Amino acid sequence: MSLELSKLVLAAVLSNNCAAVFAKRQQSKSSHATQINNRPIIGILTQPTNGDMANYGDQYLAASYVKYVESGGARVVPILYDSPADEIKSLFQSINGVFLPGGGVDLDQSPQYTDTLRLLYQLVIQANDNQDYFPLWGTCMGFQEINMMQANNLDILSPYDSENYTVPLNFTSAASSSRLFSLATPSIMQNLASLPITMNNHMWGVAPSTFASTALLSSFFNVLSVNNDRQGRVFISTIEAKEYPIYATQWHPEKPLFEWWDQEVIDHSLQSIQANQYTSTWFVNECRKSLHSFPDQTAESAALIYNYAPMFTFDIEPDFEQVYYFNNQTELYYY
Repeated sequence: MSLELSKLVLAAVLSNNCAAVFAKRQQSKSSHATQINNRPIIGILTQPTNGDMANYGDQYLAASYVKYVESGGARVVPILYDSPADEIKSLFQSINGVFLPGGGVDLDQSPQYTDTLRLLYQLVIQANDNQDYFPLWGTCMGFQEINMMQANNLDILSPYDSENYTVPLNFTSAASSSRLFSLATPSIMQNLASLPITMNNHMWGVAPSTFASTALLSSFFNVLSVNNDRQGRVFISTIEAKEYPIYATQWHPEKPLFEWWDQEVIDHSLQSIQANQYTSTWFVNECRKSLHSFPDQTAESAALIYNYAPMFTFDIEPDFEQVYYFNNQTELYYY
């Protein structure tokens, strides 16, 4: 067989394999469309504490993310980042989605956190490849983490002047046909595009040039919106995976709903609340398509966030009204 003919045969095999994978995934989507779980439970990954917050626990979860998920109609389970891999895998089989919140973790300096993050991302990909519908969402740092995990590169971010910065979204042509915005009313889309209601609070982001030159990103995600920082530099602000239920915003939809520090430029208007709330409602509805469940009611009850007590932390960390603190995987902070 000639070299050119070999190449053609290989290309045909790869094309057929890709088509088969796509067909299976589409069949999975159709089957899940008729099976709805109206009691979704979403896992939110905790983060290591630093500074004054370390006096209260070695890891934390901002309560605004919990409230955000609950406001969409789901319950929450904290995923303690220092849990053993076997426990993470077991918990994954019991929950219906994973949420990666914003924060400030240095992945290079936090190997245990990074290992858990990588494991969760691999589990999401593997589940969906096996026709087990399982959604993933990332906000701010979670957005960056999803891009880094997919690119298999922790060094893809660029610096931006976009802390405490609230702007409208610059939608791309892909937004109108996206899944993420498919249920948004025309007024919500108009408000997102014209009003400064999406709150950014990041020093790093994904540049369009980096995205375009990184095949693992550009072949995997559609870019739904971009924004300019204060210096006019463009960063990607909303993405969704082309063939997986993976979504991320560089902006913070939870802050207009649940954070109130007056030094942050957060729009609490009716238009802002409606638009930002839409994202929670929509993501939770995605998680209703996951059919995972806990083995029994006792295990479910023991895992829920209701077992934990948030602390009013405005005087400690004004970025957050309330925070859940955890120690050594099991201890809870009660005020």
